Amino acid sequence: MDVWQCDALGESSGVTDPRFAADNVGTSFLRGVQPTDAQGAARFTTIYPGWYAGRAVHIHFKIRTPGATGQAYEFISQLFMPEDLNDRIHALDPYVKKGRRDTPNAQDGIYRQGGEPLLLQPMKSASGYDAGFTVALDLSDANVGQPDGGRGRGGRRGGPGRGRGGAS
Repeated sequence: MDVWQCDALGESSGVTDPRFAADNVGTSFLRGVQPTDAQGAARFTTIYPGWYAGRAVHIHFKIRTPGATGQAYEFISQLFMPEDLNDRIHALDPYVKKGRRDTPNAQDGIYRQGGEPLLLQPMKSASGYDAGFTVALDLSDANVGQPDGGRGRGGRRGGPGRGRGGAS
């Protein structure tokens, strides 16, 4: 499982998108690969994601696995955060330095295409917040699971849960 997100000030590593600082090209912060265990579970620890223009607060993820016929299968989507928690976290340093978010979940193009099932429900813990989610894949649909060549986008175009990761 690959995971990537922007930092508290909305910067993302390894991108050439004009919404991000040019000096982040060639960097790899807040990106990682976590193998799954025998039950298919993976765990990762990260900071609360920031935001960037035109997008709701989110974390990208990609699952890579063999498809039903042994071909490479990749599924990309995003996890979203509850608005009340976004408001609380983004009122704190260093998040507050970025200013007020411009796109809540309800106005995010990816979220509107079916992101509600991917809305995390983080619970307060001793070290911050914990959240979990389950993904079930239909590995027989090779059109959805086409490899993206490592570009962060793959499969057929569509909303979350259909192989589209949206803006990287």
